[in-house]
Amino acid sequence: MENAISNETAAVHWADHAAEALIQKHPEKKVFVCASGISPSGVVHIGNFREVITVDFVVRALLAQKKEVRFIYSWDDYDALRKVPANLPNQELIEKNLRKPLAKIPDPFGTESSYARHFEKQFENEIAQLGIQPHFIYQNEQYRKCLYSAGIKHALKNQKLIASILNRSRTEDLPSNWSCLSIFCSQCDRDTTEWVSFEEPSLVKYFCKSCKAEFQIDFEKQEGVKLLWRVDWPMRWAHEKVDFEPGGKDHSSQGGSYDTGCEIVREVWKLDPPYYVQYDFVLAKGIGSKLSSSSGNLITLGEALQIYEPALIRYLFASRKPNLDFSIAFDLDVMKAYDDFDRCERIALGMEPAEEKKLHYEKRIYELSRVEFGPLPKQAPCQFPFRHLCNVLQIQEGDIEKTKNYYQKLIASEQDEKRFFSRAQRAWKWISEYAPEEFRFKLQLEPKTKTQFPEITKELVHFLKDCPQDLSEEVLGNKTWEIMKKHGVEGKVFFKDIYQVLVAKPNGPKLASFLVTIGTQRAAEILEKSLP
Repeated sequence: MENAISNETAAVHWADHAAEALIQKHPEKKVFVCASGISPSGVVHIGNFREVITVDFVVRALLAQKKEVRFIYSWDDYDALRKVPANLPNQELIEKNLRKPLAKIPDPFGTESSYARHFEKQFENEIAQLGIQPHFIYQNEQYRKCLYSAGIKHALKNQKLIASILNRSRTEDLPSNWSCLSIFCSQCDRDTTEWVSFEEPSLVKYFCKSCKAEFQIDFEKQEGVKLLWRVDWPMRWAHEKVDFEPGGKDHSSQGGSYDTGCEIVREVWKLDPPYYVQYDFVLAKGIGSKLSSSSGNLITLGEALQIYEPALIRYLFASRKPNLDFSIAFDLDVMKAYDDFDRCERIALGMEPAEEKKLHYEKRIYELSRVEFGPLPKQAPCQFPFRHLCNVLQIQEGDIEKTKNYYQKLIASEQDEKRFFSRAQRAWKWISEYAPEEFRFKLQLEPKTKTQFPEITKELVHFLKDCPQDLSEEVLGNKTWEIMKKHGVEGKVFFKDIYQVLVAKPNGPKLASFLVTIGTQRAAEILEKSLP
């Protein structure tokens, strides 16, 4: 594959520095393994998405250096469900299946093969829209096929060492009969069990508190045994030979699961831990709290995709360091996000000048923001500024085809048309469901009020009727101020009057721009109807 980044942009992004560190650490390595994953215990929200896109950026940086990469994403669907998420249907069904593996609980929505598969499939479809296509590993399959039996056996043989490592970061030591295993009962499928003993080579005895009986499992031949998270993570690093895996702030604290995982993989498996990057929380603008899949108050990647184009979501993450938290805006700052992305695109594609350092940085951000991996397009795509597009859509009452006609002269290719529809549909969704009331308007084709300044309005109407069709906003703005000054009326007073006529509100979009967007002849007809 052709190198996707140019030499001058190769080391300006944190992902490129991470890739360089990996290459320096393993100069002879042929295939780099980059890992991500999560437990599908509920809706996978956009805060969880930060992990997979953090890995994707490093994967792309390695690919740009012509390195082979194995990108794995582990679904921890052999975890037990311990509580019922508040935002799901069929709560009683879920309640009856608590403490069973996620992959063995029925889908509360009734559409997929299991509880876990419902959320897995949803997220897999979402990230594919952003060009993220890892190799998915389903831990329920790995464990139930006994593929980790060697790792489990090694951990059991080193249980005392593992316990001593974990005790280093605990205020109270683990009990003497502690086990690194979680066991699902072969009779009731629940993890309400107590470990009794381990007999080599692979026999585990346990007591089920639900069934009130003792059973045994040969984990080389039977399903039902898994390692506790703090042991499971380093075991999988060793099993998959992971070179890079990030972790959230909750895993990254002193004595957290990453710290103990590093010690366990070094001392028990005699291997170096993966290169690590901490990522911080993603907040929803206006919520101001950590997102949680067990809460009903969250934003999914799918919901974000209804408002933000795939490349723009990538841009929101690519333009920030992973260890800094930030907010996904659903308020007026949506417009700023689109404006920032469009400017980045213009700089990257040579449509807008920038000093050299900024040019290199913006170009690299844009490369990582694109859904496609590869060289930048030779022809710049058409841009449809979000605020202006929202105004046109509202003038056309959400009719996207009529809005397209307004931009027809700009749409020169199939690519331009595709981008128009992508952005217009998202803009109307934002207007309809998220935009603050003061931003919304409906053009009054039959004004409900008469103008309080008939002489000024009449003169403006005459000008609009006689002006050329390609009248610029600047010329119209200057003329409007000239007319107001002539009649001795303050701008804020006259503008308030005109907005009441046009949109039945005291304010609206910038007037000169608004009148040009409406169309000077059409605007003249509406204003003329407001004359007493």
